[in-house]
Amino acid sequence: MLRRLTFLYFLCTAVHAAPPLQPLIDATPPGGVLRPAPGAYAGPAVIAKPMTLDGAGKVILEGSGLGTVLTLAASGATVRGLRLTRSGDSHDSVDAGLLVEGDDNRVEGNVIDDVLFGIHVKQGNRNRIANNTVAGRLAPRGARGDGLRLWNSRHNRIVGNTFRTVRDLTFANSPDNSILGNMLTDGRYGMHLVFSPRTLIERNDLRDTDTGIVVLYSPDVTVRGNTIAHALDGGGAGIAFKDSGNALVEGNDVLHCAAGLSANSPLNDEAVLTVRNNRFAHNVTGMYFYGEKGGHRITGNRFENNLTQVAVSAAGVGESNLWQGNAWSDYQGFDRDGDGIGDTPHEIWLYTDRIWMETPRAKFFANSPALELLDLLERLAPFASPSLILRDPAPRMAK
Repeated sequence: MLRRLTFLYFLCTAVHAAPPLQPLIDATPPGGVLRPAPGAYAGPAVIAKPMTLDGAGKVILEGSGLGTVLTLAASGATVRGLRLTRSGDSHDSVDAGLLVEGDDNRVEGNVIDDVLFGIHVKQGNRNRIANNTVAGRLAPRGARGDGLRLWNSRHNRIVGNTFRTVRDLTFANSPDNSILGNMLTDGRYGMHLVFSPRTLIERNDLRDTDTGIVVLYSPDVTVRGNTIAHALDGGGAGIAFKDSGNALVEGNDVLHCAAGLSANSPLNDEAVLTVRNNRFAHNVTGMYFYGEKGGHRITGNRFENNLTQVAVSAAGVGESNLWQGNAWSDYQGFDRDGDGIGDTPHEIWLYTDRIWMETPRAKFFANSPALELLDLLERLAPFASPSLILRDPAPRMAK
């Protein structure tokens, strides 16, 4: 009886198994359009010619649980309206929902879930990846795959996608890409750029990550109009730059992060950051600088209710930074002539902050009542010469 039930089970499974999609792809001529009948199809599948695969939001391509679900090994193709699900789980082979290995393709309006990596662009140029939804697998953040990975890929446009429960959005050796209007929640690094100069990062929304946007060894990057919130890993920041000069950080909202912006000092005068018209609010530290003297241009920003507005790794770090026209929630001066500019400069000095800056283990006690009391006593009767962190000669009055 048991054998008969087992036979009937496998017979029913065989009858109702999803048909493979690959024969339909193979039967479509170059330049043709494939609109499969609504339903589920078995993967993996490979597109190796210019064509359009349009699922109209009603087609599911399910992988075998091994490898990548759909590979786009062509140029000039379009993939839209599909649900891609059930990739393999190998980090070594970068098992993904979709692998793009060609140029000038369009990947639009797809849903990608139950995958290790979401979309992997490998040596692909001028592709448009727009309005897709990518959801990874539940796992510790470091054990997940990237929602999007670009490697050695140029001039791609990543527009209007939604990522959740992924590790990072990674751009490695990939210059000249545009990342516009995307959303990411529950990730490790929101965006991670390595050796990817001239990247435009604009109007993205990143929330609940360990770190927001990290730029490493990638000059000429523009970070504009983004919202980064709740990046609260102990060593993280809403926006972080390392050896990535001549960058513009403009018009961003950085809220409730471990540090609003973290940056090292530039190697030369041509490698400074321009940080202007941003809002840094309710962060543990508004800005943090490490390295040597600095030289960054920091103008027109709003520093609102950060526990520490600006911190440096040691006395003297960042003393050459230019501060001009920023608004400070803790400014204690007046505007007697009503021109919107404070009558006296805004200055930040190192008092007891030097304790935890020079002895990192003491950072645990930063903002504690004991250090706050010691800081007050230092300000009233300094027993050590304080160090100037910054002087903003024309602070804007906060509204």
